[in-house]
Amino acid sequence: MSEVDKYVPDSTAVRVALWRAIHVQMDPSPHVLTDEIGLKLVAPEEGWRERPDMHLQNTAPFRASIVARARFIDDFVAEQVQQGMSQYVILGAGLDTFAQRMPDVASKLTVFEVDKPDTQAWKRERLQEIGYSLPEWLRSVPVDFENGWWDQLLASGFDPKRPAIITSIGVSMYLTLDAVKETLRQMSKLAPGSKFLMTFMLPIDLVDPQDKMGYEFSIKGAQRSGTPFLSFFSPEEMLKLAKDMGFKKVEHQSTASMMKYFAGRADGLRPSTGEEILIATT
Repeated sequence: MSEVDKYVPDSTAVRVALWRAIHVQMDPSPHVLTDEIGLKLVAPEEGWRERPDMHLQNTAPFRASIVARARFIDDFVAEQVQQGMSQYVILGAGLDTFAQRMPDVASKLTVFEVDKPDTQAWKRERLQEIGYSLPEWLRSVPVDFENGWWDQLLASGFDPKRPAIITSIGVSMYLTLDAVKETLRQMSKLAPGSKFLMTFMLPIDLVDPQDKMGYEFSIKGAQRSGTPFLSFFSPEEMLKLAKDMGFKKVEHQSTASMMKYFAGRADGLRPSTGEEILIATT
């Protein structure tokens, strides 16, 4: 058995992939996002939908948040491509399937997927096993995040003189304040016109009352699993921080703004509050 065969993807990445699939398979139409590719990559054992963390009703707000933020980023990237953007960097790409879901958009970009070497190797092998090609415009950038990733990105063909979209989704909560600052400082030095999108967690007192119980459960679960949430920001704090670190323009995409994807639904599916998106422009 090879090292790739023995590799098991991060449980959070697997959960996100399976929630996306459940949205397609179990939630009524219209679907906010159509993505069952991650399910094919993971190939879970039979009965996976009976797992406690897949419970259709209990996980609905979290599932809705996952598909809403993915849909927002898809739409954002497609819009930027129309405006001439040609580079897209996905930090902590995990089981992201943008390149496979949206090849018409992705093929107009050079897409850099940045993640740990074992994750990259496993994913590339699995993509080929389920019938997906590995086009030249899709670059894997295997990195050790503890020792930085910028040099590896440059070695993979990233052009620092041209603007780019860089996304960091579901990461900042695991970083210290100093690490978040350093990330923002580095991103602010990208070529003019670049866009950096980063999710961040709200302090619990800013979370809607109906979502607080689930939010507290997530925080405690992260603590128990050995990956505690370290950083929380109000939108005002995050916008000021990004501005202070050198960005020319900063915007905040709230959970409330994502409700447009759920308008008119009869099943009441809606995203939970707690995680918001920073859009910072150099």
